[in-house]
Amino acid sequence: MLWTESWCDVNTTRTYDASGRRAQARRSRTEVVSTARRLFLASGYSATTVAAVAAEAGVSVETVYKTFGGKPGLVRAIRDEALTGAGPEPAERRSDELQATETDPSVIIRGWARLTLEVSPRVTPILLLVRDAGVTDPEMALLRAEMDHARLKRMTHNATTLASRGHLREGLSLERAAQVMWTYSSPELFDLLVGTLGWPLEQYGDFVADALVAALLPPSPTGPIL
Repeated sequence: MLWTESWCDVNTTRTYDASGRRAQARRSRTEVVSTARRLFLASGYSATTVAAVAAEAGVSVETVYKTFGGKPGLVRAIRDEALTGAGPEPAERRSDELQATETDPSVIIRGWARLTLEVSPRVTPILLLVRDAGVTDPEMALLRAEMDHARLKRMTHNATTLASRGHLREGLSLERAAQVMWTYSSPELFDLLVGTLGWPLEQYGDFVADALVAALLPPSPTGPIL
């Protein structure tokens, strides 16, 4: 009995130790991603080194490379963190739940616009950083293409929901619908309207919602129904 109790104590200690290490690893990863985002946006992609990120985050350079694989991996991690949004669940999961439970296409589209409004301020600075760095950095040019493709793939997924339920306006193909959604979710549009013209966020969100409803869905019937 004593041996069994001692063995249980050892296992419990090991479990706590392992849990503690995992928690510390998550905290370190979060700190590295946060530090990298701040340095990239303050100093630019080229001027920010892995060594600088590691030093400010309080980890070794080896840890950064082992975890992220270098600067492109850091940018991917920053992008992924930004895309989760500010809600209790990742924005993409909330979008899928909306599509699974809602039947009104205009409500679905306006829900997508709200998620775009939530995510865009977080992710746009990083996507524009990648775009600008890609002019001279081949790795960043490839990363930009990868990110653009991933966003188009997601918009195709969303457009498929509307098409499969017969909600797209007459003559609008699935491919073109996805491209329209891809355009209205672009960082360039957010930067132009909010960053350059100074639109309030809510005005931007309403614009995206109204534009998508008008572009994707059949026009609402007008006049009295006899």
